[in-house]
Amino acid sequence: MMNIAYLLLVAGFLGGAYVAALDEKQVNWIQFALAAAAGVAGVLIAKRIAASAARSDTVLETNRNELNESIANIVRDLNEVTADSSAPTRAALRDWIDETLRNDLRRFADARESMVHLYGLQTYADIMSEFATGERYVNRVWSAAADDYDDEASRYLDRARAQFEHAQTMLASAASQAL
Repeated sequence: MMNIAYLLLVAGFLGGAYVAALDEKQVNWIQFALAAAAGVAGVLIAKRIAASAARSDTVLETNRNELNESIANIVRDLNEVTADSSAPTRAALRDWIDETLRNDLRRFADARESMVHLYGLQTYADIMSEFATGERYVNRVWSAAADDYDDEASRYLDRARAQFEHAQTMLASAASQAL
């Protein structure tokens, strides 16, 4: 069905361009409108299919697991690095962030759209606000470590951990209320 949507979209675009190019002074608006309608129909069909796929039980359950697992990994890793007296040096901290946190940050961000369908728009906004702040703090830690500002890196590592812990708590609360 998605192929039909894309075919309508392409046919509408090419048909409209063809009709507009036939005569440089006058456009056959009926033919142009038919081509435009085909393109619009293609967009609407594609959007409807994508929305339906995003709400499928399989996708929602997979993304729920991704959200919970990735935020748990982030919190665990940040707790370990902030509690460990042998935390990575500033040079190793940048590599640790790239190797340990980036994949889970990406996984959470990729699955975030399902939160709207699972828990509602306000809950999505609240959790993503905490997550985005934590992610900005992680980026600040990376930059501070790169610029040899150890105190700032340590401070923002703790702040990032607190933000992600709060996001995890909010996600768990939303999941328990959705049951």
